[in-house]
Amino acid sequence: MRNPFKYFKTSPEIIRLAVMMYIRFPLSLRNVEDLLHERGMDITHETVRFWWNRFGPMFAAQIRKRRVQNQNHSNWAWHLDEVFVKINGELHYLWRAVDHEGEVLEAYVTKRRDRHAALRFLRKAMKRYGNPHVVVTDRLGSYKAAMKLVGNAGRQETGRWLNNRAENSHLPFRRKERAMGKFRSFETLQKFVSAQSSVHNHFSHERHLNRRETFKQCRSVALVEWRQLEA
Repeated sequence: MRNPFKYFKTSPEIIRLAVMMYIRFPLSLRNVEDLLHERGMDITHETVRFWWNRFGPMFAAQIRKRRVQNQNHSNWAWHLDEVFVKINGELHYLWRAVDHEGEVLEAYVTKRRDRHAALRFLRKAMKRYGNPHVVVTDRLGSYKAAMKLVGNAGRQETGRWLNNRAENSHLPFRRKERAMGKFRSFETLQKFVSAQSSVHNHFSHERHLNRRETFKQCRSVALVEWRQLEA
C-alpha cells in the first residue's frame, strides 16, 4: 500500500490531529491553527485547509469501509430529512439518511428538492445499505413519489415528531456551517458533509445511553483507530 504521507515533512500524527479537530468540532481553520500553536506546532490555516482537502475524504472512506465490513447495518428504520444550504447566495438542499440508532448513513447535496433529487438520494443510500423495512420522512411530496418508483411506498411513515432523529442529525452541520462562514462551492459542500458524517459516526458513542466506564472505553478505542488510519 502506498504511503499517503510519504512526501510530507510533518508527522502523520499531527496531520491526523489537525484533520480530526477541523472536521469533528465546530472550529474554523484559524481556530485549529491557534490550538495547534498552543501545542507547539507552528503551521498556517492554509496548511490545515490543504490537509483536510487531501486527507479528509481519504480518512472518511477508510472509516466507512471498516464500519461496513465490521458491522451489519440495521435496515430496521431509516429517517430521511433535508435542510436548506446557501452556496454563494444560491439555495441548495442537503439530504441526510439516519438509521434508528442515529448513525448517518448517507449525506447528499442537490440543487433541487423534486422527485428526481429524492430518487437519486434514495438509490444512492439503498445501493450501499440495502432496502429498509421502515422509512420515516416528513410530508414532502418528493419522498412519496420517489418511494413509489423504488417500491417502498408501503413502508413510508410520516407524523409529527417521528422524524426528530433525522432533524437532530443536522445540528453538528449547522454549528460547523456558522464556524466556517458558509460554503463557497457545491463540490466543497458535498466533500465536507461526506467526511463529517463518517467522522461523526466514528466518534459517536451514545454517551446518554452508556455508563461512564463504557463511554470512556469506546472513546479510547475510537481514538486509537483514528491514529491508525492510512498507517
